[in-house]
Amino acid sequence: MPDPDISRPYDSDAAIKRVAEGLLARTLPKAEWTHAAHFAATLWLLRHRPDLELGAAMPSIIRAYNLSVGGRNTETEGYHETMTQASLKAAKAFLAPRPLTEPLHGTVAALMRSPLGKPDWILAFWSHGRLFSIEARLGWVEPDLKALQFAF
Repeated sequence: MPDPDISRPYDSDAAIKRVAEGLLARTLPKAEWTHAAHFAATLWLLRHRPDLELGAAMPSIIRAYNLSVGGRNTETEGYHETMTQASLKAAKAFLAPRPLTEPLHGTVAALMRSPLGKPDWILAFWSHGRLFSIEARLGWVEPDLKALQFAF
């Protein structure tokens, strides 16, 4: 179960593995699919599932998970392509300079202490109207405020 301390949402790599595998198996309780869980699962998948090309695989993984917990994937709710692809790019950029020997729960904690730890981090790049448009939900839409670049 995630730690309520947002800067340390998981106390072990096993806890993160459980979230990622629960996402893949569609068994993760909906209440546990938090902002931290999105990044934790993504970081785990990037590190431990190189067989998955996440840019292509993540849309179907998330759509299937949403349906499994009673959600829908429509023009106004559920899966959001621009947010997913932007978050994946952010997670890759955050993970890239970190040593493979660093425990993943430490990486997740560091990410949650970074600007990415705030659920509205994405609004630094996209205006609210553009990000929450049908076009951005259904397909990739370029940022309209500033280029999607990360320096950690």
